[in-house]
Amino acid sequence: MSTTVDWSELPPELLHTISTKLTILLDYVRFRSVCFNWRFSAPKTPTHLPCQLPWLMLPKSRTQNTHRRGFYSLSDNKVYFLNLPEVSNRRRRCGSSHGWLVILDETPAVFLLNPLTRSKVHLPPLSKFPNVTGFNFYDVGREYSLRTPNGDFYTCSLKEMRDSFIKKLILSKSPRDESDYMAVAILNQTGDLAYCRKGEDCWRFIEDAQSYCEDVIYYKGLFYAVNKFGAIAVCDIRGTLPKVSYIDTPRQIGGDMQYLVNYSDEVLLVTRYLELEFDVDHYQLDIIYNTTEFQVFRLNLNGPKWEIMTSLNDKVLFVGENSSLALCASDFPGCEGNRIYYTDDYSEWNYDGVNGDHDLGVYNIEDGSIEALPCYPRNSYSGRRWPPPIWVTPNPC
Repeated sequence: MSTTVDWSELPPELLHTISTKLTILLDYVRFRSVCFNWRFSAPKTPTHLPCQLPWLMLPKSRTQNTHRRGFYSLSDNKVYFLNLPEVSNRRRRCGSSHGWLVILDETPAVFLLNPLTRSKVHLPPLSKFPNVTGFNFYDVGREYSLRTPNGDFYTCSLKEMRDSFIKKLILSKSPRDESDYMAVAILNQTGDLAYCRKGEDCWRFIEDAQSYCEDVIYYKGLFYAVNKFGAIAVCDIRGTLPKVSYIDTPRQIGGDMQYLVNYSDEVLLVTRYLELEFDVDHYQLDIIYNTTEFQVFRLNLNGPKWEIMTSLNDKVLFVGENSSLALCASDFPGCEGNRIYYTDDYSEWNYDGVNGDHDLGVYNIEDGSIEALPCYPRNSYSGRRWPPPIWVTPNPC
């Protein structure tokens, strides 16, 4: 005698327990789509999920007139489209952290956007940075007045501030409603670090951390910032005034960019090497950067010193304009260990339409080879699009 099982009639308590064992967001979405009973038994917003494998947010194509934006998934080798009118051509991204995009407008507005939920959180505007002395929307082309570290004054247009004032912004955690998050912005040109906390209406400088502006990560309740030579400023911004201590390692000589990564409860330094090319086309000189190599170092506090790593084993790193990230490749299908997945994030100006490819790919630590991402084969695009692609961690919270 055959027995058939109606899986839709499983007890809600059992279904809920099963749903909490799922660790990949797409698996959770598929679980809830089976039937009404399964969907009813699992919360719409899962709060138990670990950090997800990032999606690559693709630039908007020249022929694309809608608000749809493409996100490439390594696991599925597919591009998913989300309707995001908030990410228009008049706005610029300057980072992604904990699944939230950092968006700058041509107005002073600075806000965070979760591309999955379209939730928005406003941060203090550009006009509220300490070195911005004035803002006048009607003073066309000179809307912002700024003060240099030497005390001189100059002006910037709306577009110049949007495109070049902030290099990158890093969050301590996801800024959902109950979260007491903190944010640190790396400023271009001056090398300052500025911070704000939830509910504050202005930015403040971390006075003793200027020039530690290569990258910043949040690690064990503190912000770690690195300079060009691998020295670290440890910034505690939880109190009334920021406190800064230093980890002075021997100078790292060589390399063009530095990243910090939290790796298995350790701090890594990732050094990126670039080569420079010049492309002359129709009397226009374009500067093209290409990544040639990465080196990875582990911080040894007994010294302190950076120790070179010859293998990441099962770990994989994601670096670029996003908050740097390390994950276990074996936790995610379609992801290979001992690799660095990178995007270009070294331009301080709008290069929309410039000749050449975006500098992004997959670096193999073992043999030093570089592979193209399946969604971005070499020489497949006529000109770079701005802003460039960026890694975004899908986060339903």
